[in-house]
Amino acid sequence: MDTSSTSVLLATTDDVLLDDLLRLAAAASITPLVEHDLLGLRRNWHAASLVVVGHDLTEPLARTQPVRRSGVVVAGFADGDDVYRCAFDIGAEAVFRLPTDESALGDKLADALDGGVRTALTLAFVGGCGGAGATTLASAVAVFGNRRGFRTMLIDGDPLGGGIELALGIEHDVGDRWPKLLNASGRVSAAALRSALPSVDGLAVLSWDRSDVTVLPPETMSSVLSAAQRSSDLVVVDLPRRADPAVEEGFVRAGATLLVVPCDVRSVAAANRLVGPLRDVAGDLRVVARDPRVNGLSAADVATHLSLPLATKVGYERDLPAAMDQGRFDPRPRGPLGRAASELLDLFGLYASAAA
Repeated sequence: MDTSSTSVLLATTDDVLLDDLLRLAAAASITPLVEHDLLGLRRNWHAASLVVVGHDLTEPLARTQPVRRSGVVVAGFADGDDVYRCAFDIGAEAVFRLPTDESALGDKLADALDGGVRTALTLAFVGGCGGAGATTLASAVAVFGNRRGFRTMLIDGDPLGGGIELALGIEHDVGDRWPKLLNASGRVSAAALRSALPSVDGLAVLSWDRSDVTVLPPETMSSVLSAAQRSSDLVVVDLPRRADPAVEEGFVRAGATLLVVPCDVRSVAAANRLVGPLRDVAGDLRVVARDPRVNGLSAADVATHLSLPLATKVGYERDLPAAMDQGRFDPRPRGPLGRAASELLDLFGLYASAAA
């Protein structure tokens, strides 16, 4: 991923401290402005969204009685009442002692790059049986969320699935895929992740390439999902039915999990085997009933048999499979899939009129 610059100011006369601060900034994909004296610090006091003042400059800065502003922290090796008194005098929000508080300071720097902390609505989709249509519905929800103006990321968590990229027609587009992120752990830059992914009309998509990678470390799933949630209003995750630690991490981090089940007896029987394990990892589990091509159970019957609340139902869209095979995923707003996607967005509060 490419590094990005942001409005972060590091100010200290201590070269050892500066080296540590620059290392933490680099880990957060930040290219900061650096000032080595009090004059430079005061000159740029209002220019940066985050100002990190070295402990060595807190006392001389306090004597100047700077105008109070948000986004100021103190970092250094020193401890004692004088450091905290001076931090209070300059209006600092926190004091980070190194190396003890390195992780917390790193998070603060990353938050500055990401534009502050944000929490996306995260919806996980999983099929109750093979061919249930979970991937199709997940893609539709992401597409319609993006059309409503919400910053949306669609994540394909199933390496053995048909591939969301193929349906969206972006399999040859430049951008990172899961195998490129295998070593991701800890804090991943939200802005860098979004900018590195291929996109469709602003919808960021994380999927798979043609490599043999079929398993993700749970730490990778956790770090990537966390970054996605910090850079988005809506994160849609398509997950497989198989259980492994990375998949479980996806369910745990989702605000709600939608189990997509066709309205027939065999599909409901298969889905019923998943309900127990899913309850262990999914905090808000609901069912989406998919109408069969022939007569079958009602949506209410499916929800009753699975003892799950019914989120919505989705009808069969005859022309859509062929369009997806050709990389043309463009569900009609008033078609069965478009209506179901819109109902889900409304259900979870992402109304069209609320989009920014």
